[in-house]
Amino acid sequence: MTPTPWRLPVLSPRFLPVWRRNFLVWRKLALPSILGNLADPVIYLFGLGFGIGMLVPEVGGVSYITFLAAGMVCYSTMNAATFEVLYSSFSRMHVQRTWDAILNAPVALDDVVFAELVWAASKALLSGAAILLVVTLFGFVEPRYVLWVLPLIFLVGLVFGALGLVVTALAPSYDFFMYYFTLFITPMMLVSGVFFPAEQLPEALRAVTGLLPLAHAVQIGRPLLLGQMPQDVGLHLGALLAYGAVAFWLALALMRRRLLK
Repeated sequence: MTPTPWRLPVLSPRFLPVWRRNFLVWRKLALPSILGNLADPVIYLFGLGFGIGMLVPEVGGVSYITFLAAGMVCYSTMNAATFEVLYSSFSRMHVQRTWDAILNAPVALDDVVFAELVWAASKALLSGAAILLVVTLFGFVEPRYVLWVLPLIFLVGLVFGALGLVVTALAPSYDFFMYYFTLFITPMMLVSGVFFPAEQLPEALRAVTGLLPLAHAVQIGRPLLLGQMPQDVGLHLGALLAYGAVAFWLALALMRRRLLK
């Protein structure tokens, strides 16, 4: 009897060598990779922070660039994880056939997909930590709870890595990813409180926005970077964990159906 692709994940420590393989390949281009992930949010931070900040004295009782800094940490993390599981993971799975070679070893597809997820979260952690260091050095955040943001960055990397893997499992080519960015990532970035308080949105749109994973990340990250404890932190963490768990299960099921025919 053929096992259903929708069964629960079965994971083992064998994902670690796969993660290490990705790390060793990336290490050759580590510095350009980090700088590339850092450039986009830094440009947004200083361009919008000082530009709009000249027109908007304060947002939520702090300067606009301080308000924006916390959003940029979450935005950078989301982008790093998303790009890794879309373009790099798709290349290893479909173009380079790296996964096919790995699966000839005693490693299950569950471990390969989980390794891709953890690797994406690891790269997101590096990217998020880099922008976090920048905003801390420039004094845009209150350093009291800064280190508490690092576990959040890794969790956000896992969540968006898992969501991206769902798209990767369905994608016939690289062009397919533009739909994901245009229809999901970009609109979510604009309404999740990264650039302006979500409270300014119409009530109906605000209700939808409150369900988005990036909005939950910002609701935790911004208070921490302002030296405050987040409200309803359990609710936001639970939502992120639920997104990550369901998305990973769905991505793995789709990968099984695609690759283990």
